[in-house]
Amino acid sequence: MGTTWSLRFDNPKMIELGAVRHAVQSALDRVVAQMSTWEPGSDISRYNGAIAGRRHSLAPEFAEVLGCALHWAAASGGAIDPSVGPLISLWGFGAQACTSGTPPSPADLAQARARVDWERLDFDPGTQSILQPGGTALDLSGVAKGFAVDHVAEALRALGLEDFIVEVGGELRGAGHPPGGAPWRVQVDAPNDRPAVVALSSLAIATSGDRWHTHEHAGRRWSHTIDPRSGEPPRHALASVTVLHRECMHADALATVLTVLGPDEGLAFAERHAAPALFVCHEGAQPRVLATSHWPAHSS
Repeated sequence: MGTTWSLRFDNPKMIELGAVRHAVQSALDRVVAQMSTWEPGSDISRYNGAIAGRRHSLAPEFAEVLGCALHWAAASGGAIDPSVGPLISLWGFGAQACTSGTPPSPADLAQARARVDWERLDFDPGTQSILQPGGTALDLSGVAKGFAVDHVAEALRALGLEDFIVEVGGELRGAGHPPGGAPWRVQVDAPNDRPAVVALSSLAIATSGDRWHTHEHAGRRWSHTIDPRSGEPPRHALASVTVLHRECMHADALATVLTVLGPDEGLAFAERHAAPALFVCHEGAQPRVLATSHWPAHSS
């Protein structure tokens, strides 16, 4: 997935390190084999290149991630869309990125937008299958990394580990506690040299923002998060949003949704869904920080 992973854990049962590493890597390999658009032979790449009109059976993990993405697509009015692949590529990101380095033309944008519509997928949870309506290109990057964290956590528990914190590309999930009994703690970037410190007691955390994976042309700067509804990168003042959830898959998806919605609409959405979220907004020399009522008050 073009990123790294790390793990810290307490090991009172003295499980051999090689077995732990193998469990982590095997879990991640399954996610990559199913959902990485960087792998030509992955399930998602084969679906994206398939002809129109056929249904495709999905592996259980793939179906779970797609179901999560579609749940939040429906809840947010399409602020996240698993069929956003053509727009991601058009704006210069992902495995099939356009390399021009310039914003797309109106004609190219219209053509890509015509291929993006999560409702065309006709997902059947019962049979774990979806339709390829023609020209659809899935991109699950806004959910799959968080799912990978959860999948690794399950593999570690199956191995007999109970106290760990696992991280994939900056998304984390904590279970139990480190030696000594204090909770696992992570630091969240915040302005004014006042980073928020959050305890991950059976919680996951995910952040989305515009610090990395960006392009700039003629004074316009945009990041890898694309609004599927407009077909363009958001133009609001949001710099980053961090979300807490019991499952990292949902934290990851919500971070994407809130990044697209922006600080005002996103804050209201997060409140409606009781999501603990921290927003950092560009606002001159003094960034503005907003938190939902569910964000832990002791964290900052």
